[in-house]
Amino acid sequence: MAQLFRLFLLKELHGWTHETALLTYLTHHPELRELLGIETVPDQSTLWRSWHKRFTSELRETIEAAARTILIKAQDSGVAVPREPERNFPSQDDGADKSEPDDQAILNEAGSITDYISHVVFPAFSLNRDNGCEIHENAYWALQTHLGLREGLAANEGARSFVYESTRGRTPLGHAHREHIRDLSIEQIREMYRRAINRLLGEVAETEEFFRAGIVAIDITEAEPFTGDRTGHEDEIIGTKEKTDEYAYQWATVQLVGNAAPIVLDARPVRKGEARKEIVEDLLNSAEDLVHVDNVLMDREFDSQHILEMLSQRGLSYVVPKRMQTSERAQAKRLLQRGQDRYETDRKLHLGKNEWHETTLIYRRKEDSEHDDHRQYSVFMTNTSSAYLTEYGYRWEIESGYKSIK
Repeated sequence: MAQLFRLFLLKELHGWTHETALLTYLTHHPELRELLGIETVPDQSTLWRSWHKRFTSELRETIEAAARTILIKAQDSGVAVPREPERNFPSQDDGADKSEPDDQAILNEAGSITDYISHVVFPAFSLNRDNGCEIHENAYWALQTHLGLREGLAANEGARSFVYESTRGRTPLGHAHREHIRDLSIEQIREMYRRAINRLLGEVAETEEFFRAGIVAIDITEAEPFTGDRTGHEDEIIGTKEKTDEYAYQWATVQLVGNAAPIVLDARPVRKGEARKEIVEDLLNSAEDLVHVDNVLMDREFDSQHILEMLSQRGLSYVVPKRMQTSERAQAKRLLQRGQDRYETDRKLHLGKNEWHETTLIYRRKEDSEHDDHRQYSVFMTNTSSAYLTEYGYRWEIESGYKSIK
């Protein structure tokens, strides 16, 4: 297998598309066969079967990536190479819109981002490694940034592409990178992340955007569906938001929105059975340690009256969409019959033990709705001015645009 690997690496270095060229080259270069430790050259059919039948797609991709890396490093060092290497990282989406920036433009921008955060963010993170390690710790964080700026890039392939994008002499291997990251607990990562955000906010503290900050959005997002073995992790890899039989990790985030720079202030995993009120309190505690918070925007999975009461007790205003129950559906139908686009009414929500939370329900008709019945209306709960509904709509429009870009 080792000899076959070397042979196919040689074939890829020269860019030959057929095994015949490789065999001809080896026939005329016996000294190379000796250097490669090849006593008997396999015949053409053996080579073809090995590449197409025995080698996995991952192994073939590894050989191709290794050849690209060797060619680029050799060319950068002034060594003659048998062919011009492809320096653009292969696109993750062959069907991407051709009007979008090409891969090289994205890589150039990614490089400037990495350079900037290396002096702002990296000092806040630590892998707790021995001082005698040969690879600098910042190389691990640079690789993590490299992975994070690209969609669907796994650690192994990312580490290979990072070799020829980075200017570092030595970079981490994919498996070593994963081991170091996995050694960090969630609590350690959150604490380091908060330190990094604090440093970043210090960079923008004098800007107009920062001083106009005061609105945060709390949201739950989920990773791609998990297809592995969940044994022992059933409380962490929970069901998806949609009612399906799929499972996924879920994360709750708190983010600056409105006129402020859209910075994620904190993030935490969502575990099975965890109360939404506990999640909101945890994220708000982090956010208020970093910035001044006036208003909280949340989506409808946080429409609990106990969460709303907690926000009011903290002196915070809120805008939260409400899941329609029987009374809300009936009201929406009446509004539709009257052709009324907007309606406000006060509502008391029962907290238990004869305690109530007072809120305002705002019905708003959606523009260009796909429905022709009461579903044209959305219902929001708020304890502040209805003007924040505009901010809420703007926040989710920005979020949708960000997800489409990703």
